[in-house]
Amino acid sequence: QVQLVESGGGLVQAGGSLRLSCAASGRTFSSTVMGWFRQAPGKERDIVAVISGSGGRTNYAESVKGRFTISRDNAKNTVYLQMNILKPEDTAVYYCAASPYSSYLYTREYEYGYWGQGTQVTVSS
Repeated sequence: QVQLVESGGGLVQAGGSLRLSCAASGRTFSSTVMGWFRQAPGKERDIVAVISGSGGRTNYAESVKGRFTISRDNAKNTVYLQMNILKPEDTAVYYCAASPYSSYLYTREYEYGYWGQGTQVTVSS
C-alpha cells in the first residue's frame, strides 16, 4: 500500500511559477516510478511528467517541455514538480501517482496503481 499527499497548488498569474510536492509512504520509494498527471475541467487526465526510481531518467509531455521539471528526493520520499512560465492552459487539478512497476517511464493511467488526492493549480491571464 502506498499513500501519496500532494501540496503546493494555488492561484498564480500567467508567467509565474509554482512547485508541487508529493510525499509518499508505505513502499520502497527509491524503486518506484513516479508520475504527475493533470486533469482540466471536461477533459481526460493526462501525463505531465514521469521520473524513474533513481531520478536519472525523466520524460515530459510536449506541452510542458522546457517549462516544467520533475525531480525527487529519495531520502525524503518526496517527488516535486517545478512549474515555470505558467500559462492559463496549465490550469487543472494535478495528481501525483506511483507505479507498481519499475521498468519504464510509464505514461498511461492504468500503469499507475496509487494516486494522491490532487491539488488545484489555477493560472490567471
